[in-house]
Order: sequence, then C-alpha cells, then structure tokens
Amino acid sequence: MAFEQSVSWWCIARDNTDLVDMLQTCKAIGYTAMELVPVEQFQLVRDQGMKIATHQLHWGIPVGINDPRNWDDIKRQSDANLKLAVEWDIPFLIAFSGNRDGMDDARGAENAIKHLELLARDAESAGVVLILELLNSKVNHPDYMCDSTAWGVQVVSAVNSAHARLLYDIYHMQVMEGDVIQTIRDNHQWFAHYHTAGVPGRNEIDETQELYYPAICRAIADTGFTGYVGQEFVPLGDWKAALKQAYDACQVG
Repeated sequence: MAFEQSVSWWCIARDNTDLVDMLQTCKAIGYTAMELVPVEQFQLVRDQGMKIATHQLHWGIPVGINDPRNWDDIKRQSDANLKLAVEWDIPFLIAFSGNRDGMDDARGAENAIKHLELLARDAESAGVVLILELLNSKVNHPDYMCDSTAWGVQVVSAVNSAHARLLYDIYHMQVMEGDVIQTIRDNHQWFAHYHTAGVPGRNEIDETQELYYPAICRAIADTGFTGYVGQEFVPLGDWKAALKQAYDACQVG
C-alpha cells in the first residue's frame, strides 16, 4: 500500500476561494484528505468525499510543550481536540515544542519528553497519533526549539510510544539542515507524517527550487510509509495547476 497525499487548507483557501470547487479539484487530482481544516468546515470536507488528515493538538507555535507553564492549558486543549479527532476520524494531531525563550535545548527536551509522555497516553486511549512538528528557526519561526531532526528524535524516542511521533516537514528541514533523503532513510521510524514546499520561498515544488520531490518521495515510499505526504506550499500562480504538478511529482511507486 502506497502513501496518500493531502493538502493543507490554509495554503489554498482565501477569502475569494470557492471552497466546494477547491475540494472537488483536490479530489479529482487524486488527493484523499485535507489538513488543518477550520472546525466549521469539517462537515463540508466530509460532504465532498474527503478525509481530514490532521488538526492541531494546541494553538500557538511559540507556546509549546517545552515549558511547564504551558502544560495545563495545552492539556485542556488536548482533551478537547482529541474528542474532535475521535468524532471526525482524524488520525493525527500536531504538537509544537514552543520557542526557547532563553531555555537551553537539553532542559527543553527533558520538559517536552515529560509532557509528551502524558499527552501520548491520552492519545493512545483515543487511537490518535500526536506528531511533533519540525520547523525552521532560521526564516519562518525564530527561536523555535524543535528545529532539528536530532532534537525531535531525542524527544519522541525517549517517550517511546507509537502515539508520539514527528511531523517531518521537508521544507523546514531543508532550510535548517538539508540532507533530506538520507535523514528520511536514517530516521523514518520516527516520522509519521510529511509536509512539502519548495525551497527557497515555500512556493511550488517545481523546477524553480532546489529540492527534487520525485526522488524524495521515492525515498519515503522505499521505507514502506503508508501515511500522508501533505502539500503545504503557497502557490504563486494557478493553484489548480500547482496542485496537479505537485501531486504528479510526489506520486511514486
């Protein structure tokens, strides 16, 4: 069984976007799911025959699981969003490390492990996988702590739960460390979800950027991955053509 492809809602949906047309277009291309869908649009996605692949475990990228001061609020959000995930059959909830804010990485990892262990128990009971997202701190998210594969793997491997894994965002990790294909080969057991985008600029994954997605997606497929590769780029031109081109580039095997 090959992996499926999904589309992040925020990349395409704009004030003037015909949402039904957007969903029908994605489905016609071959995408099976949407990501990060506003709750009020869950039913619309379902009505158009699409699944919902991800939702957020908690809100606010800078405020995350690495700081005990956030834990009570994150736990409340986690409880609510796990219920949503069960109700709407959403397999993955995205968690964030939070920013360093003066905290060293070792202490942040220790805190994140302790908190993620507790959250993962609830996720296991709900049948949901929590995915800690790797983001770049160089361009888009200054001071974000989970900005390297090594730090992310340190945390989820210590938690040692099938319900706590990483979201390997190819765009973000190319910005931070490169060596994408070898990283996937070496660490794929910790990656439960992937995101795409072109580098530089986070735009179309075409010949204008430095990553070659057919080879990357072949490497993903070679690991036996059967989850979602989510398109999370911001089109500069025709979004329909861009989504079709991206789907074809990533559809391997």
